[in-house]
Amino acid sequence: MRPILISIVAFSSLPQATNAFVPTLPSSNNVYSPSIITEMDDYENTFATIDQYHQISYSPSTTHHQRSIVTKLNNKKKKVIKKKRGTGGGGFAGALKDLQMKSFRYSGTIKPGVQTPQKVVAEGDVITLPDYAGDGIPKNVPRLLPWVIEVKKPDEIEKMRAAGKVAREVLDAAGRIVKPGVTTNEIDELVHKETLARGAYPSPLNYRGFPKSCCTSVNEVICHGIPDDRKLEEGDIINIDITCYLDGYHGDCSEMFVAGEASSESKKLLQATYDCWVKAMNFVKPGREYKDIGGIIEEHVVEEGFETVRNFCGHGIGSTFHTNPNIFHYKNNEPCGQMAAGHTFTIEPMICEGTAQCLHWPDDWTATTADGKRTAQFEHTLLITEDGVEALTGKLDSSPVQFWEKESKVHTGIWLGTSSSAKAREEEINA
Repeated sequence: MRPILISIVAFSSLPQATNAFVPTLPSSNNVYSPSIITEMDDYENTFATIDQYHQISYSPSTTHHQRSIVTKLNNKKKKVIKKKRGTGGGGFAGALKDLQMKSFRYSGTIKPGVQTPQKVVAEGDVITLPDYAGDGIPKNVPRLLPWVIEVKKPDEIEKMRAAGKVAREVLDAAGRIVKPGVTTNEIDELVHKETLARGAYPSPLNYRGFPKSCCTSVNEVICHGIPDDRKLEEGDIINIDITCYLDGYHGDCSEMFVAGEASSESKKLLQATYDCWVKAMNFVKPGREYKDIGGIIEEHVVEEGFETVRNFCGHGIGSTFHTNPNIFHYKNNEPCGQMAAGHTFTIEPMICEGTAQCLHWPDDWTATTADGKRTAQFEHTLLITEDGVEALTGKLDSSPVQFWEKESKVHTGIWLGTSSSAKAREEEINA
């Protein structure tokens, strides 16, 4: 979830919900302790002093009055300390981070491996570079009020269609190489190559310092898994999260893949996650409230015996990677605004076999389930039209059809949307 600037003293005990690509602070006791410090660009390396701006997120339990309080802690300009690319930082800070990673109590079988150096994309390699490509800091500030949502113009929508199609093509390419023995770093290498080959920039790369071109979240990793040299094993489930920046606009999508054959337990989790996601997307049309999406998701997964993560949410998207509206994947009464034609945003529920409580790794990115049980997620960039909704990152004729699409009781076959044009394409592709 996008943060706002409020006083850290008043609300230091409230829980948080953040959107994608917001680094988190490691908890002192390893298990996620609720904290509303969420978006500090690069916690150890960007802020010279703790009395710089503290970026604080909304919380499900934050009152309207509390949300309206905006406090600038001081007027000092941020002092940016550039960190060495491809490492956890140099000197004492880097040594401390290495020690934290080695001594950390991980909840399951997934542990960090060796990462390759962070790549740098030059201006001539792509059509347009995002404003954070060089220093990791996004310059476009989203609108403060959560119910103020940008309506895209026709030319902007066409650019988002193009970015969404590229993201889908890259995601499909990444999914095709998923099998036992393949490393997540190999997946990242392919994603980087395929994205640049289409003239696009891999949006995650250096976004607030993220070191790779995609996220690869395996088994108990909820989100923001950093690709490394770990090889996928038989029965692993993996979420590959792709965002591509093309001609000034982002297209964002993710999907689950299985290395080999999935267990019956994993199949149940994947089916429930997919079905709740489709139910939520089917709800979208002009005039409805964004806050009601979460209840649809939570009601479905609870009936199936699962939990929905509250610490991360979907988001608006366009020329800015993360903006209004916030899309919570659980029952809520947040003032996230009303749906209207021209809105673009993501729905991306994260569903867990066991507890939805998060464990944050010391790398400030990776979030896993606190009990080490598995989790799954799907994501589309969506466009609201006058007569419904369509997926700008929808599948293509060449896209693989997964078992959860074939066996879904909510929607059989590939889902492309509810608008008349989306339904027409859907009939063709599913024929």
